[in-house]
Amino acid sequence: MYAVIGLGNPGNQYKGTRHNVGFDTIDCIAQRNNVKVTKIKFKAVYGEAQIGGQKVLLAKPQTYMNRSGESVLELLNFYKIPLENLIVIVDDVDIKYGALRIRTKGSAGTHNGMKSIIHLLQSDNFPRVKIGIGKPKEHQDLADFVLSRFSKDDRITIDSTIEQAAKAVEKIVTHGINTAMNEFNQNTDSPGA
Repeated sequence: MYAVIGLGNPGNQYKGTRHNVGFDTIDCIAQRNNVKVTKIKFKAVYGEAQIGGQKVLLAKPQTYMNRSGESVLELLNFYKIPLENLIVIVDDVDIKYGALRIRTKGSAGTHNGMKSIIHLLQSDNFPRVKIGIGKPKEHQDLADFVLSRFSKDDRITIDSTIEQAAKAVEKIVTHGINTAMNEFNQNTDSPGA
């Protein structure tokens, strides 16, 4: 069994923001696999999919970003899911806009949702799928930037990346993370991404 967690903030005021591309990716995976993400438990909205013969929980924590770890910890503990079967989908300001980067583990960087998850799990040893959302303009507050929406043109690019992220998650589940990394880790020419 896998747990796929898309990070974001609940509520209509955050819908479509840069910080919510994780939620958008969960919605995309759900649509691709004909699953409804409507169950409420574990401080999350979630649904159960079958992908490549594997049971996969698709979850969107409802705790707000900086407390995402509470939801993830509850879900993993309840289902006894090992860390290597946790996949977190997260926005990233440190990789190229519209790029996709899959990692087997790593630090949280500046991302408060990832900080919460790593802190509560006491480990950063779990896969993540990162979506490049661009960088703030000079003197722009990071929080204001990640809570901003995409321009019409930028939305086209990011929707394409979200579709690729959904396919990457499915590939991780069906063929393993190394295969997914080889196929999807491209166009991330940013140092330390």
